[in-house]
Amino acid sequence: MRMVGLTLMALGVVITLVGAVLYFGGNVNYFGLGRLPGDISIERENVRFYFPISTSILLSLVLTAILLLISRLR
Repeated sequence: MRMVGLTLMALGVVITLVGAVLYFGGNVNYFGLGRLPGDISIERENVRFYFPISTSILLSLVLTAILLLISRLR
């Protein structure tokens, strides 16, 4: 149970740091994320729809690779 507790505390610290960067970072466009080719953006008079599908796939691949490397190191 001790390892689970340490893992949850580390995850909490990481989530807090990411939240702080997003909150205090303002409108900085990190590495072009959010405006990749393939992201769907529709703007009409009173409606704005944005679905970052390419960004989501890219982040999913990067996080999967990182987690795979971490699991192999154990």
